[in-house]
Amino acid sequence: MASILLVEDERELASLIKRELELVGHTVHAVFDGPSAVEAANRQVPDLIVLDVMLPGFDGLEVTRRIRSTQATPILMLTARSMEIDKVVGLELGADDYLTKPFSMRELQARIAAILRRIELIKAQSQPRTVVERLDFPDLSIDVAGHGVRSQGQPVQLTATEFALLHLLASNPGRVFSREFLLEEVWGDDVAVFDRTIDSHIQRLRKKLGGTDSPGDLIETVWGVGYRFAARRSP
Repeated sequence: MASILLVEDERELASLIKRELELVGHTVHAVFDGPSAVEAANRQVPDLIVLDVMLPGFDGLEVTRRIRSTQATPILMLTARSMEIDKVVGLELGADDYLTKPFSMRELQARIAAILRRIELIKAQSQPRTVVERLDFPDLSIDVAGHGVRSQGQPVQLTATEFALLHLLASNPGRVFSREFLLEEVWGDDVAVFDRTIDSHIQRLRKKLGGTDSPGDLIETVWGVGYRFAARRSP
């Protein structure tokens, strides 16, 4: 099972979440404010971070920004129902998924399980086997086996979800993928995510790869349909 960093300032809720996750086999370390979250994430490098938005010290959005500057650990963000803007900003900063309060422990466990499955899938795809282990394009190189990406010769740090999305698109250059297909393939059909989730991840990928959704961009928007990877493989 996974090592999970739980960041939640409501101590009763944190205790409940910690107990429920430990009952299914996870190892959970809980902290209660923003500075402690960043320190614990850098010290432990957990498999997954469950992060509330509203925190003392500094909020979960700032925690996400600071963690993303050093590591790609998956982040599941907890938001209040009235905080729609925080969901969008959280995804843009690098959160992998979000869950709206109030939520059931069963839904929380399902979201965590889905993120961990994506990580295991990426690890499995990285194992030596009879598939392409490297994808090379002009100005972009994807090391499938090593889970590494370089754009214009410079390393690019991607989250597990971003890498899975880029790998799927780049493995099929020129093919148009609908948002629905991308959601099912990358996030799985057992978790409720939305079109805006895809759009936020695509925007973040473009920014990291140096694109702007302009002519010549690696990831093109096909209006009314979805997205396609526009570059051709290098010979």
